[in-house]
Amino acid sequence: MTEATGTDAARAGSEPVRVLVVDDQELFRRGLIMLLGGDTDIEVVGEAADGVTATELAVTTAPDVVLLDVRMPRRTGVEACRAIKEAVPATKIIMLTVSDEEADLYESVKNGASGYLLKDSSIEEVAQAVRVVNEGQSLISPSMAVKLIDEFKQMSKPEREQGPALRLTERELEVLRLVAKGLNNREVAKELFISENTVKNHVRNILEKLQLHSRMEAVMYAMREKLLDLP
Repeated sequence: MTEATGTDAARAGSEPVRVLVVDDQELFRRGLIMLLGGDTDIEVVGEAADGVTATELAVTTAPDVVLLDVRMPRRTGVEACRAIKEAVPATKIIMLTVSDEEADLYESVKNGASGYLLKDSSIEEVAQAVRVVNEGQSLISPSMAVKLIDEFKQMSKPEREQGPALRLTERELEVLRLVAKGLNNREVAKELFISENTVKNHVRNILEKLQLHSRMEAVMYAMREKLLDLP
């Protein structure tokens, strides 16, 4: 479930990753900003202490990545996540929280979050997540990834028809299965002997056809529809 390869490419980029930090605890927020500021390839472009302000700032600053707490005043982190993705679809969102509740993880991913980290993560892990998610990958704290997999292994088939998967081409299904196994675009391209750009196009088409918001939600979909075998 954790895709943490390809971070060297982000480091080599000429433009830093633009980050918006959102947390209602000022001490934690300021500390995080100070520590992230030590990375030359990350630039903090704003900060917010509530979900409403976070959404407004995301619209005006168009950050590459938003670090967003789940428990927020005025508008919850999940609600802010959904609002930001609707207003600025290109912005990636990482939930950075103390909550290890499966419901918060599920709702965050369902509403467009590409990452979910617990606040006991090291600053190096947070910075790496920013780079990886900015590249279009997904990252979840290992303990939460296990919970997500367990939840979907136990879920019954939804009552709705299984039609959406049938709208995918055979190649798109191959790409979806590999993405669900944790492969990044470069690895999928190598596996299928196609270009990385072609993989990106397939992923975009998959998300559009299935009306999903992120690669992480595509992984959840693949598990729910039993498109890959889980141990």
